[in-house]
Amino acid sequence: MKDTIHLSNKKSTRMVAHRGLSGIETENTNAAFTAAGNRSYFGIETDVHVTRDGRYILIHDDNTARVTGGDRLEVEQTSYVTLRSLHLVDRDTGIVREDLILPDLCDYFRICRRYGKVPVLELKNPMEACHIAKIADTAKEEGIFEDTIFISFCFENLVKLRAAHPDACVQFLTHEIDDAMLDKLVTHKFDLDVYHASVTEERLAACHARGIEVNCWTVDDPARAEELIAWGVDYITSNILE
Repeated sequence: MKDTIHLSNKKSTRMVAHRGLSGIETENTNAAFTAAGNRSYFGIETDVHVTRDGRYILIHDDNTARVTGGDRLEVEQTSYVTLRSLHLVDRDTGIVREDLILPDLCDYFRICRRYGKVPVLELKNPMEACHIAKIADTAKEEGIFEDTIFISFCFENLVKLRAAHPDACVQFLTHEIDDAMLDKLVTHKFDLDVYHASVTEERLAACHARGIEVNCWTVDDPARAEELIAWGVDYITSNILE
């Protein structure tokens, strides 16, 4: 039976399952979220898009070709019902499974709540303020908003979120770190979610000196994870490390 790779001493670093436990189950599915829920992860990360009809679906890519093995539909130009009718391919066999579909946002929040995990929710692509507010309101309706960490590569998404919900916990997703960015994060009171290869011990210390927590993505090498943990990184997002 496949299992996660266990880190011997995580110290205070919190582990986040990337797209659910995607190293074992098909990414961004209820199966992957539940697999993470049944393990020691602090949080479960996923990606949310707005559909053509203004509803919310969980998928990483902008189109469905990779996860369905053929049906190339542009997510944000397709209706929620059509997207929910698709069946996804198994991560190991590449064969379509009738039991794997794209999750609904409420599915995800309810699994996180059931297993006591922190949702780490990426707002994919630029979104209108009304949709960002509705996604946050959905988390509130599901009783898990206070636990949720919202992340995005689109800085304005996070600005809009804060405008509607000043108490939201947010992390800006990025590939690189520089002083200008850190100053901007301090101004907006955002934390950081950064590609792990851009993190050095000095850069991490600079973030912490400004009161910025740091999440690193996506770390699957135990040696690299142990290095980051030794430096005091706050979160590690991984497909397989636990």
